Parts: sequence; C-alpha cells; structure tokens
Amino acid sequence: MTTASTTPTPPTAKASTAGRPTTTASAGYSVLRARRATFLLHRRAVAVGAGLAVLLAAACLAYLCVGESFVAPGEVLKVLTGRPSADELVVGTLRAPRLVVGLLVGAAFGVAGGLIQTVARNPLASPDIIGISQGASALTVGAMTFGVTSYTVLPYLSVVGGLLAAALVYVFAWRGGLHATRFVLIGIGFAIALRSVTTLFMTKGDYLVAQQAQIWMTGSLNGRGWAEAAPLGWTLLVLVPAVAWAARAQRTVGLDDDTATALGVRLNRVRLGLVVLGVVLASVATGAAGPVDFVALLAPQIARRMTRTAQIPLVCSALLGAVIVVLADLLGRKLFSPTEVPVGVFTAAVGAPYLIWLIVRSRTVRSGVKA
Repeated sequence: MTTASTTPTPPTAKASTAGRPTTTASAGYSVLRARRATFLLHRRAVAVGAGLAVLLAAACLAYLCVGESFVAPGEVLKVLTGRPSADELVVGTLRAPRLVVGLLVGAAFGVAGGLIQTVARNPLASPDIIGISQGASALTVGAMTFGVTSYTVLPYLSVVGGLLAAALVYVFAWRGGLHATRFVLIGIGFAIALRSVTTLFMTKGDYLVAQQAQIWMTGSLNGRGWAEAAPLGWTLLVLVPAVAWAARAQRTVGLDDDTATALGVRLNRVRLGLVVLGVVLASVATGAAGPVDFVALLAPQIARRMTRTAQIPLVCSALLGAVIVVLADLLGRKLFSPTEVPVGVFTAAVGAPYLIWLIVRSRTVRSGVKA
C-alpha cells in the first residue's frame, strides 16, 4: 500500500532587479522573488486553491441563507457587515457560529489528514482510520461519563487522548524506521480497541449522558456556538506558523531516506513533528464536533489529484475539507427537515465507498494490474 513520492526540482529563479519581484517558470512551477523572500508556487495548485475558495464562499452564503426559513442574501450581508436586520437572530446567533465551527473543523481535518498521509506515504493513513480520532473520542466520552460536558474543555481533552493514541501507534509501529503498511495496520488495531473502550464508557454512564455522547460520536455541529468556535479558532491560529513549516518540510519527507539523510535532514525528527502537528489538529477538531469521519481521508487525496502535485497541497486540503463539512452539514439540515442528520453521517456515506475504492486500487497496483 506504500505510495512512492517524488519531489520536483524547483525552477531556477532570476535575480531581482532593484528589489522588484521577479518570476521564472518551469515544469508547472513559478518562483517569486521579493527582496530576500523566495516563494515557490505551483501554478495549477494556485488556480485550484482560488477555485476552491470561490466554491467555499458560495457554500457559506448558501449555508447562511438556507434553513427552516430562507433568508435573502442581501439580509445575510447586512448581518455580516453589522447593519441592522430582522434576521440577526437566525443568521448571526444560530447559523453563523455553527458555520464557523464547521469551517474550522473541516480545515483542521484536511490539514491533519495531509500531514499524516505524507509521513506514512499511504493514502489510507487517516486520523479516523489509524486510531487518533478514536483515542480522542475515548478520553472525551470518558470525561463526559464523569460529568464533564463543557464544550470549552472537551477539545483539550481530545488533544490529550489523540496524542496518547498516536504515541502508542508510533511506538508499536517503530522497527528501526516507520514502515507505512505496519503503521496503518497497527493503527487500525488500536482504532478497534479504543472504539470498544468508548462503548464501555457509554454503557457505564448515566442514560442522558450516554445519549449526549452517542450524538457527539456521530459527528455533529448541532448546538455549536461561539463558545466552541473560540477555543478552536485560537488553537488553529497559534498553529499557523507550524503549518507553514510543515508545508515546507513535506518536500524533505517526500524524499527517500538515503537521499534525505545525505542532504543532512534529520528525517525522524521532521516526521515526528509532522505527526504531532497532525494529531493535535485532528484531536482539536474531534473535540469541537465529534469524530467527523473520512474528511481527513477524502480532502488530501482529492486535493492532490486536482492539483497534480508531488506532495499533498495543505492549503487546498484545508479548503476542500471545509467545503466538505459545510456542504454535508447543509444537506443534513435541509434534506430531511425537520429531522436533522448529523454531518458525520453524510461524510461517512461518501467516504466509505472512497475507502473501498482506495483499497481495491492499491491491490490492483501491487499486483501489476492497471486500475
């Protein structure tokens, strides 16, 4: 199941003249120089990212307009710009904070999936498949069983649970190196065990708490507000520099071990840093909305196929993850109204067939049959 990864040779940049930005292009890349800063841009990835940003903006507008009552786009814009509107309660109090949580959760899952799949070099290495989301869920549901129900506390408990689960998987998968297939298989084993622990907590807790935990386990944005959006937003904002570092570090992780070592890269430390960052992002998102399955699996791989880049484009993965969560929650609110379907149900309905396709495709590629 291991997928090879190659790093494209960056194009050579021309020297800037009088501090003015200069660009050169080669093999689909552009180099932008501005004074002492140099930026390597993949032209197709930039175009795809711009398209996804437009799609996300349209999805957000539709999300705020559509519901039990329709709100005209003009009234939505009034609320967003702070002007008086009769729809302030519906848009500003009920829909907007839930939308923000969905955006942040989707972006976090998209980046987390991209980082972990990069380290494992395997498209199946998603946080919800290798036990990270299950570790976050187990500790969170356990805390809910003992009376901790504040959504401002649960995200931090989820981070602890996700880190513990990732540490166990990492230790058991390490044999003088991190082999992709062993990493995924051991992660799946821990995911099954931790899901059983979560079920045990639910059977031992109070009935009402168990019901609340069951709803949370499906992955839902129902009832989420600014109290949940604030800690998630601040956490992601703090992690922005780390994500910027990860986008650059992906290039060295994509090299084979001998080449990276020859270049002086401390490969094991870089891999560990990427895994920790991915685990934190996935765990915080899980704590805010529950384990929204398959977003971290779908977004990075679809983004990579759209951009045709050697590495998973993290910005496009974040945008695509946000699009998936927002549209899934919009469909969950509207399709079966007045009954609301949790967002995790829709993402699982799309992600499960995609997972089967990935497994079948991996088997055909390994056997030498063209998929």
